[in-house]
Amino acid sequence: MNDPLYRLVIADDHPLFRGALREAVTGLFEHVDISEAGSFEEVSRLLDQGGEVDLILLDLTMPGVRGFSGLMYLRAQYPSAPVVVVSGNDDPAVIRRCMDFGASGFIPKTLGIDDMRAAIMRVLKGGIWTPPDVDLAAGADAEAAAMMARLATLTPQQVRVLMMLSEGLLNKQIAYELSVSEATVKAHVSAILQKLGVDSRTQAVIAAAKIEVGQWPQPAIGG
Repeated sequence: MNDPLYRLVIADDHPLFRGALREAVTGLFEHVDISEAGSFEEVSRLLDQGGEVDLILLDLTMPGVRGFSGLMYLRAQYPSAPVVVVSGNDDPAVIRRCMDFGASGFIPKTLGIDDMRAAIMRVLKGGIWTPPDVDLAAGADAEAAAMMARLATLTPQQVRVLMMLSEGLLNKQIAYELSVSEATVKAHVSAILQKLGVDSRTQAVIAAAKIEVGQWPQPAIGG
């Protein structure tokens, strides 16, 4: 009897690593449909084509995303598609943040192929996988946690607008990129400011920097 056909998307801007992931996944199943994307725009295009996706393997750093914004956008826009972050940055604070933003797992790029396959299978069966030595219960400080909760209330389109504000784009440019009117962009910006509890675009961009990988306040270490 044939295995069920799984549909996976591998999103990473390094062709060599996409190939390694493809090899890892292909070795698990007799029948699997794997799509590859080298930029966030390609990921969105693949997912918008429709059809159920069983798993998205997402690199945190690729063209078109900043920090955790790609993960936030995918979880908001395609809530039925589980996302496993595959990253070279295995800082425990980064892993905790990925899980807080709705990832179903976190696979360090240094993981061996057998462990990687076991992690992917765990998630496909509805479970969650993170490196066993990472304490997910250790929390961020209260200020960072509060901002993260506010960021999580943004709609997919608001996440995209915030990403573009962070890149320094003007309302006119954002409207062109998203194929909407300037009035719509202004409405999104107003909603973003309100949700983040800030008064200006500049403050919103500073808040957005908190979702940059490595920008989360770390507990002070003595010495």
